[in-house]
Amino acid sequence: MTDTTLDLGPQTRIVARLAEAVTDERLEDGTPCPQYAVRNMLGHLLGLAVAFRDAGRKDLGVTTDTDPGAVLPDIGPGWREELPKVLDELAEVWRDPAAWTGTTRAGGVDLPGEVAGAVVTDELVIHGWDLARATGQPYEPDPAALEATHTSLLAAAEDPDRGDGIFGPVVPVPSDAPLLDRTVGLSGRDPEWTRPA
Repeated sequence: MTDTTLDLGPQTRIVARLAEAVTDERLEDGTPCPQYAVRNMLGHLLGLAVAFRDAGRKDLGVTTDTDPGAVLPDIGPGWREELPKVLDELAEVWRDPAAWTGTTRAGGVDLPGEVAGAVVTDELVIHGWDLARATGQPYEPDPAALEATHTSLLAAAEDPDRGDGIFGPVVPVPSDAPLLDRTVGLSGRDPEWTRPA
């Protein structure tokens, strides 16, 4: 077991609780991702949970080969049952140290297992914030997942080969701001974003 492993369970449970509280009336609301309404964010979370579950299993195929930007994600009628189930499966798969080793694939990109684990952690933390902000819910991510995401996004932002980091151009945030705000800024989001009234 390497020191890069992380239990994703606490963060997947937080995301599942946020999703459970989303009312049907909020599904068309905007999110901090300009191209996504809440329903698209939920669809993206569902798709990435499936893709990274299978990536952790090294079960490569359609779910791990599909470019997430190829189509606008959306939800189907059974999403309220499906999303928490898949999030639980995702966390369970990544509890196995083998998920963090070797090579796998996600989004059509081959990458080391530990990098895939870091990427899905980033996705869960940042999109959890997106969903919470878009639906007016409080958000306290899992501290270990938040710390790992901050470390990952900071490294990406400082890498001259990456240019704009992982999610987009960094939004400057004061160095004494809370860790969540600094992490959100590194993801290319404004920590002050609020949903329109």
